[in-house]
Amino acid sequence: MREQALLVALLLRPGRTVSRQQLLDGVWGMEPPGTGNRVIPVYVHRIRRRLDAHGDVPAGEGAARSVIGTVRGGYRFAPSSARVDVARWEETAAEGRAARDSGDLDAAVDAWSRALGLFYGEPLAGIPGPFAEGERLRLAEQRLLSVQDKVDCQLRSGRHAEAVAELFSLTTAHPYNEALATLLMRALHAANRQADALDVYAAVRRRLVDEQGVEPGAELRRVHAAVLRGDDASLLGGPDRPNGPSRPSRPNGPSRPNGNRSSGNPVPQARAPQHATSPPDPSAGPRRPDHARRTPQARLELPVETGNFTGRDRQHQLLVAPTDAREVTVRAVDGMAGVGKTALVVRAASALRDRYPDGCLFVELHGHRADRETAGRQRVLRRLLRSVGAGEGEDSEDLDELAASWRAATASLRLLLVLDDAARAEQVRPLLPAGRGSLVLVTSRRRLTGLDADRRVSLSPLGIDEATGLLTRIVGREENGGDGDGDRDDQADRGERADRARVAVRELATLCGRLPLALRIVGARIQDRPSWAVESLVARLTDDERRLDELAVEDRSVEAAFRLSYAQLPAAEQRAFRALGLSPTVRLDRLTLAALLGWAPPEAERALESLADASLVQRVTAERYRLHDLVAVYARRVAAASQPGEAAAAREGVFRLYVAAARCASDWGTSSCPTGPQGNGPFADWEEATAWLDEAGGELVDVIGQAVEAGRLDEACWIAEGLVDYLTRQGRFHECRTTLETLLPLLGRATDRRMDSALRSGLGILYGVQGRYEQARDWFTEALDISRRAGDEHEQARASAGLGTFANLEGRIAESMEHFAEVLRLAGGLTHDDWLTGSIMTRAGDMHHQLGEHDKAYDRYLKAIALAEKAGSPRLHGKTLLRLGGLQLDLGRPAEAQQ
Repeated sequence: MREQALLVALLLRPGRTVSRQQLLDGVWGMEPPGTGNRVIPVYVHRIRRRLDAHGDVPAGEGAARSVIGTVRGGYRFAPSSARVDVARWEETAAEGRAARDSGDLDAAVDAWSRALGLFYGEPLAGIPGPFAEGERLRLAEQRLLSVQDKVDCQLRSGRHAEAVAELFSLTTAHPYNEALATLLMRALHAANRQADALDVYAAVRRRLVDEQGVEPGAELRRVHAAVLRGDDASLLGGPDRPNGPSRPSRPNGPSRPNGNRSSGNPVPQARAPQHATSPPDPSAGPRRPDHARRTPQARLELPVETGNFTGRDRQHQLLVAPTDAREVTVRAVDGMAGVGKTALVVRAASALRDRYPDGCLFVELHGHRADRETAGRQRVLRRLLRSVGAGEGEDSEDLDELAASWRAATASLRLLLVLDDAARAEQVRPLLPAGRGSLVLVTSRRRLTGLDADRRVSLSPLGIDEATGLLTRIVGREENGGDGDGDRDDQADRGERADRARVAVRELATLCGRLPLALRIVGARIQDRPSWAVESLVARLTDDERRLDELAVEDRSVEAAFRLSYAQLPAAEQRAFRALGLSPTVRLDRLTLAALLGWAPPEAERALESLADASLVQRVTAERYRLHDLVAVYARRVAAASQPGEAAAAREGVFRLYVAAARCASDWGTSSCPTGPQGNGPFADWEEATAWLDEAGGELVDVIGQAVEAGRLDEACWIAEGLVDYLTRQGRFHECRTTLETLLPLLGRATDRRMDSALRSGLGILYGVQGRYEQARDWFTEALDISRRAGDEHEQARASAGLGTFANLEGRIAESMEHFAEVLRLAGGLTHDDWLTGSIMTRAGDMHHQLGEHDKAYDRYLKAIALAEKAGSPRLHGKTLLRLGGLQLDLGRPAEAQQ
């Protein structure tokens, strides 16, 4: 049965991508299998095997030609692959509506009869899961509406005898349905059975009063009064108007209970107003008979729009775009706390309200307030039922019963419903109205991926120009230069002050993170204290320690808004969020979070996705994320309040990740750095590590600075040492020099004494690559002296190799040979450093090549190539092959050189 349920979840969404999570929620609901959504591909495979077995799928094409396609994000049922009876029913029912609207009532009845003939008992009988249950209820409601529409047309075309039997059966099955009772009374009246019609009213009223405690609705009371009056025009209408023209009185019929018949002459009847014919408006929804509307008075509950709304034009257009009048449309807006979701949705709803004659409702779901969420969906549904004047099921505590009452109450209504601050998709689903053409606008701090929406709008903070403009309008002209009166000198002074104020306002908008909530709080504070200059508030906000404290006024607080979002997270995601506050870079990825927490990268990626869905993290690219400036301040604050051991472990993990990346991306490889953590970490090779560092961009200097600030001086030195090759290779000399020169005065506090000479050798390499040989020689000489005193042969060899290399480039061959003789003496003890040994062999080969000792040069080059391959150093390998090729050419062996 689960396979059938999954197939239904795809069939009834033809041409739409359905995610694994949606399928899991729709088929298993609150009792998912232990394997989670990994079970979905197994079920899809079984279904494909059955459905595609007799198809024409060529061998080897597999799922690519299946009726169920695999697409990015989930699965999709191809509409052209099979004919679904629900689609046939919807098309045929649409024919009925079109025929009715054009005045062809017989054609409308015929179309609706064919549509209803497609139903065989209860829809989706026995299919398990929340999705099937929801569709079962929806189809049952739509079936009932089609019956009502068909019967209404039968009555208006004089075919009342066909309707009576069917209506008696339906009213028995739905004893509280006033719309069906109304139609039955009209049919009985048309059949000259006024007493029976009045009995129907009496029975329905008795049930409503005794069992529900409410009186019948306005439409049922109107029909009752019309039966008492014998009002044929009101009850039996015709094809050219909603209730039709007056019908001639029936001479053989009995007198009406109120005696409106006299001497066989008909009493003049009031004529219903004519309706001008015009093409239907696709955004206005289907036309319904007046008796189908049940709202006693259309309610407008939208909050008052606040002034100073800025920007969001593109997002506003997405929300107000035309909807499909044949279905309920859902549009979702998500974004971080304080980004302006409610303001945007209220603005869009205000622009749309004239399209929704049955009301514009607004409900605060308090999805991120623990003290309000417990009120639950039952409370919201009872409130919504009262809003549309429906009492059915209002006193029930059962969610399903209340939801069914809400769908029944709204089936004939065209509503605009705003659901503000939803926490989850399941909080929203029972609240969706059933009336065709209705629109639901939902806001949430989370991306409600489990909610079917035709448009999703993810709000980011305002652009800097929009943020500055908003703040300028709130603060007013006084802070921006005055009114322009006065003499020329005063005007010049005011102009200068205005320029300074504009710069300060822009800086203030930046410090507010361009977040509308923060901008409004800051604006209110300045309005409240006119003596404050914008510049003074800028100075107060520049201090991260107090920035969030400054962004609060009365009951509005940026930190409080963030705290609510943080409190909604599971414990593991709270820990992940705290760890992100310790990240040394603004942009980060799953490797960064994994290193901060000691997690596996896939686990860290899931946490980042969850935090992004909660709008606490922003996606920058497919693999990179970042914290909004103010969210980062809050993350650092909650991280500082955590256990000290948690922060220390996180910092050690992330800085050691950068050590591994820097060393792995270097052509030297990790073996050339004998102290500190060893290995490539999560990086497969130097290309992967290089690409990862490329993503960090100019933040690498900040990483080293934060390591120093956090007291991780050894890690700072190891990162800087590893980055020398990476940065010089890219020509980023200033960054390389800045990091090394920053660390040199601090080396006395480092525990790794090798760094005293290693960082000086790094400066020697930097200046030598730039052609500044004198400075390079000075730094290598210092490094050599320090390493000799420390007895560090590895660093002696590195410094001597540097001196020999650049002496050779300057043409000082004898000096170069002396240095390389020293290097070759030391090389025998460098068995752990294949790159350095290989590099020494390459330089030695160069020396022999210059001296004409070709056999020795050839031997050195071959050894260097073998060591480069062992070290996994592509640059050293390629460089040595190039030199060997040159040697072969000098020996007159062009064929060997070409190889």
